[in-house]
Amino acid sequence: MSHSPAAEAQNQLSELYAALDSGTGREVKRMLSTLTPPSIAQLLESSPPHIRQVLWQLIDKAVEGEVLQDLSDDVQSQILATMNTEEMVSVMKGLDADDLADILQQLPERVMGQVLAAMQERDRLRVAHVLPFDEKTAGGLMNTDTVSVRPNLTLDVVLRYLRRHAQLPDATDNLFVVNRKDQYIGQLSLTKLLTSDPAITVREIMNTDREAIPANLADTEVAQLFAKYDWITAPVIDDNSRLLGRITIDDVVDVIREDADHSLMSLAGLNEEEDTFAPVVRTAPRRAVWLGINLLTALLASSVINLFQGTIDKVVALAVLMPIVASMGGVAGSQTLTVVIRGMALGQIGRSNLSWLLNRELGSGALNALLWAFVMGGIAGLWFGDPRIAWILIAAMLINLITAALAGTILPVVLRAIRIDPALAGGVALTTVTDVVGFLSFLGLATWVFA
Repeated sequence: MSHSPAAEAQNQLSELYAALDSGTGREVKRMLSTLTPPSIAQLLESSPPHIRQVLWQLIDKAVEGEVLQDLSDDVQSQILATMNTEEMVSVMKGLDADDLADILQQLPERVMGQVLAAMQERDRLRVAHVLPFDEKTAGGLMNTDTVSVRPNLTLDVVLRYLRRHAQLPDATDNLFVVNRKDQYIGQLSLTKLLTSDPAITVREIMNTDREAIPANLADTEVAQLFAKYDWITAPVIDDNSRLLGRITIDDVVDVIREDADHSLMSLAGLNEEEDTFAPVVRTAPRRAVWLGINLLTALLASSVINLFQGTIDKVVALAVLMPIVASMGGVAGSQTLTVVIRGMALGQIGRSNLSWLLNRELGSGALNALLWAFVMGGIAGLWFGDPRIAWILIAAMLINLITAALAGTILPVVLRAIRIDPALAGGVALTTVTDVVGFLSFLGLATWVFA
């Protein structure tokens, strides 16, 4: 019977914990030696900090670097904090340049300088090409292990050149064609190389339609290109079209996963690199910020309710029905907000189609508002035996649900325009709008009717 990867990881974790409890470190080391680096990384991230440190000491030194590169930034930082410069250099030896750069960027600047100075010149030069670029760009994603050829070479010469390599870089599906100035001009498919006449030149069969990726392109846009064209690798160039390196699909998968983590964690105002087993002293301050912001918005909504205290005292039914208006608006707005943020992340929403989307969301919001406002109005009328309350509730729900659709569409665009992450701040802003408008419309109409 097959088990899911998550269930298998939990079984391995249980066995490791049992071995640790029995004090048999040798058995734990043997068990770790049978696992792949990604599996070991998952086990480390699934363990509380004190066990994590014990497991790290038992990992085979030969795979420590591969394990380290598979860890989240938060856990990486914890592991690196326990090492001296010599240990860091040893762990990072042989890693790809992009992975090296990602790990080094977790270190304080002084420590980074010490590690770079202690590296072999070859490794230092490899990582020096990547470090200047932001890790959220194509330059930060790329690796420098490229195989390039000139367009005037025959395929026979290219094949002999490749045979001189001990091995080709992982995920090599194309060779990059460059001119004498190392400027990118096209790609040569390995399939075409192996199946074409060896006497013809690279220029005759190379693909010049595939453009290279600029080094400063955002990593999310890189991921969109890979998804759109089903690429396995892509060349990266500088402003002068010089070939700098290449991006492989495994790095793009990491970007997609990180974006998904970001979207999920941002809904709660948390960092996507949040360690599941981080200690209280680290998790509490991170969460306190957004709890404080939410408290301020709640106080704003409460101050609106306080304006109508006299009306609520006279008509107790209003206090019972108030949460319904705000809650329905919040749910309706969240549906629109989610659709719009997703569309923005996929690059599907811009100025040209925003008005159409706004009209669609307003239309959908209005139809749902009419349906559920009259349903709830009928329930309220029968519940409290007062048709005035029913009509007040209907009107307030119509106002709030349509406002929610409008806010859910416009807020992400406005937040992005002022350089605030919509996934992070959109939910809090939307909740504030729907609560304030919901309470204001419901209690304002009630005050006017019952006055």
